[in-house]
Amino acid sequence: MKKMILLFILIAFCDLFLLQGQDILFKKGIVQDSISLNDTIPETFAIYLPTSYEPSITWPVIFAMDMQGRGKQVIHMFREVAEKEGYIVAASNSIHDSLSIVQNTLIASRMFNTVYSLFPIHKQRTYTAGFGNGAKFASIIPSLVRPIEGVISIGSGIPYKEIIDPKKPFQFVGIVGRSDFNFNDLSDEQNMSSSVKKIMDKRILNNYLLVFKGGTEWPDSSYLKRAVEILTLKSMTKTDIPKDSTYISSIYNRDFSTLNNFVLANDYLGARYLGDEMLTKFKGLLNLNELKKRVKLISKEKEYSLQNRKQKRIFQKEYFIRDEYDYNLNDDVLTLNYNNLGWWNYQMGEIRKYNSSADPFVKEMGMRLLGFLNALIDDNINLELEQNPVNEEALSYLWMVKTITAPKEFDNYLKIISDSAKYEDFGTALFYLEELLKNGYKDKSVLYSLEYTALLRITPEYNKIIDTYLKDARYEIIEE
Repeated sequence: MKKMILLFILIAFCDLFLLQGQDILFKKGIVQDSISLNDTIPETFAIYLPTSYEPSITWPVIFAMDMQGRGKQVIHMFREVAEKEGYIVAASNSIHDSLSIVQNTLIASRMFNTVYSLFPIHKQRTYTAGFGNGAKFASIIPSLVRPIEGVISIGSGIPYKEIIDPKKPFQFVGIVGRSDFNFNDLSDEQNMSSSVKKIMDKRILNNYLLVFKGGTEWPDSSYLKRAVEILTLKSMTKTDIPKDSTYISSIYNRDFSTLNNFVLANDYLGARYLGDEMLTKFKGLLNLNELKKRVKLISKEKEYSLQNRKQKRIFQKEYFIRDEYDYNLNDDVLTLNYNNLGWWNYQMGEIRKYNSSADPFVKEMGMRLLGFLNALIDDNINLELEQNPVNEEALSYLWMVKTITAPKEFDNYLKIISDSAKYEDFGTALFYLEELLKNGYKDKSVLYSLEYTALLRITPEYNKIIDTYLKDARYEIIEE
C-alpha cells in the first residue's frame, strides 16, 4: 500500500486539519465518522480528537472495538473521558462478529496503521478497549498486533489465555458490574492462587478490577475515567511520560475519600476492591504506607470478613447451579427432551425469587444466573448454526428455551413459528404465536410475511389469534 503523506494545515482557530490527497477535514472536539482507509480498501473508521490536540506532540490512542461495526457509537462512550484525559479514540466500522478473528484482526491492524500515519501517536501509549464481545476481541489483539500496551475490558474476562504471548505483556483493566455473570470470572482472576498468578504475571503486567453496582451494561463514566487514569499513571511509572505530581495527588486523594465512603456505607468489599486497585496503580509513584495500613484495617474488620465469606458461599452455590444449567441444556439438545421445558420454566421461577430477594448478594446472584443462562443458550445456538448440516430440531429446541429465559426477545418466537410452519406443525406455530402476542409483540406486517407461513397465515386459527390481540386480522375469520 502506497504510503500516505500527512500535511496538517492550521485553519479556523487551530480546530481544523486537512489531510492532503484525500481532502479529509479533521475537526477537534467532535466524533467524525466514515473515514476511508484509502481508495482501494472499502473499510472505514470513526475518530475523536480532543480539543487540546496539537500535531506538534505525540498522543495516546484508544482503539475501541465494537463487534457490530458501530464505530461512531462506541467512540461516544469514551468521548467524555478522552476529552478530559487527552486521548485520541478511533474505532472501525468494518469489524463484525460474523467475521473470523483473523479477518477482524487484519481489519483492526489496517485501521491502526492508518491512524499511525495520520496522527503523531505515542507508540508506548496505544490501547484497545471494548464492551462484551468487543472487550473479548480487544483483549486478544495485544498478543497478535504490536504495539498495544493495554486493554480496557468492560464486562468480559480474558479469553484464550493460552494465546497470550509472554513476550508481549500488557496492562489489563477490567470493569464489571456485580450483577454481571462475568463478575465471577473476573473476580477469580483477581484472586487467583499465587502459582497461577505467577504464570499470568509473566503475560500481563498488571491486572486491575473496577467493580460497580450494576449488571451487563456500560458503567458510569467515572469508571471509564478511572480506567484511563490507570493507563496514564502506568505510563508515568514506566517514564513514558513525565510524572505529574499534581495529577497523581488529585487522583489519590479522590480515591482515598471514595474508599472511606465505601466503609461508611458498609460496603467493605467495594472498599477492598478500590484499595487493591490503588495499591497497584500508585506503586512507584507515591509513598503508600498510609494506604497499606488503611487496607489492612479494612481486611481485619469483622464486617469485611462476613461479607467476603458470604460472597464466596454465594459463588459456590452459583457455580453449582451453572454446572446444572450446562449439563441439562447439553443433554436436552442431544436428546431433544421437550418434556424438560417445564424444568426450565421452574428454573426461571427460582431466578425470579433470587431477583426479588431483600439480600443484595442473593439478588445479584439471580441477575448473574439469568445472564449466564442466556449467554449459554446463545453459545449453543451459534454452535448449532456452525454445523454442516444444521440440526434444525436442536436449533428449534434452543429457541424454545430462549423464549422461556428471555420472553421479550421476540425474534426467537418468530423463528419457531416459521420453522414449525415449514414442516406443517401448525399446532406448535399457533402456540408460539399466541405466546409472542401475550408478551406484547405488535408488528402485524411481519406476522403476515414470515417465511414458510403462506398456508398457516390463511387459516382461521392464525387470524383469530391475531384478531384477539391486535384486532383487524388480514384474512376473514369464518365461523363454522
